[in-house]
Formats: sequence, structure tokens, C-alpha cells
Amino acid sequence: MDKNISIAIGSDHAGFDYKEMLKDFLKDVQVKDFGTHSPESADYPDFAHPVASSVENGEFTLGILVCGSANGVAITANKHQGIRAAICWTEELAELARKHNNANILCIPARFISEELARAITTRFIETEFEGGRHATRVGKISC
Repeated sequence: MDKNISIAIGSDHAGFDYKEMLKDFLKDVQVKDFGTHSPESADYPDFAHPVASSVENGEFTLGILVCGSANGVAITANKHQGIRAAICWTEELAELARKHNNANILCIPARFISEELARAITTRFIETEFEGGRHATRVGKISC
């Protein structure tokens, strides 16, 4: 894994354990935890917005958001103009999100995948480069 990459990470209570596991997994890269910091009930926008803002403003290369279904964090992050947050539950989806959509935030559905799969998806997302070309034209049409 590229040690020059920086990752903003956050979760709600449903994703807390996976977030903590992924922080340990990513110990060789720069990671900033935007919370939550306990498994107590928490509102996902309180963590998704700061992660999205930090990726959008270039403070971090990529972001990872975790909640039960990944829908809430993805919807929230995608409110930010410069964010392309993708829900991924397979390695192939993570690869395609990066290659074809230049996704910059990975959204993980903790209640639907194993920890082992979450690590594999994260690795694939981080290690895959955007292909550009015809995909760049399409990605360029996303912003309003």
C-alpha cells in the first residue's frame, strides 16, 4: 500500500467496530479518525460531513465511511460537490468505483460484509487508480 496516501475515516455507532479494525489495518498510512469514538448511538452526518470536507479540500487523499448499510454516509458525503462516495460490498465494486468513477470516498456496509472482506475491499479501493480517458469525460459531467 502506498505510504504517501492519507485517509480520513469516520463512522456512526453501527460502523464503529469496523472503523477501529480498519484503522489498525491501515497503520502504515496516515489516517485521521473523525469519529465516532464509541459504540454509543451517534448520527452519521456528524462524521460523514467532516470526512467529506477533508477529502474535498485536499487535506486527505481518500476517505472511508462506515455505517450499517453505508447508505446514510454515502448520501451525506455525496452532498459535497467534490465528493464521489461509493458503496462497495465486493472487491470488484471497489475497483470499478475507482477505475471508472474516480470515487474518493469508500462507504462500507458493516452489517452486510465480514471484516475480512472489508479489509480486502479497502485494499482494492486504495490500490486502484482512476483510468481517465472516456471515464474522465463522464466524471466531469457529475457536478451540478
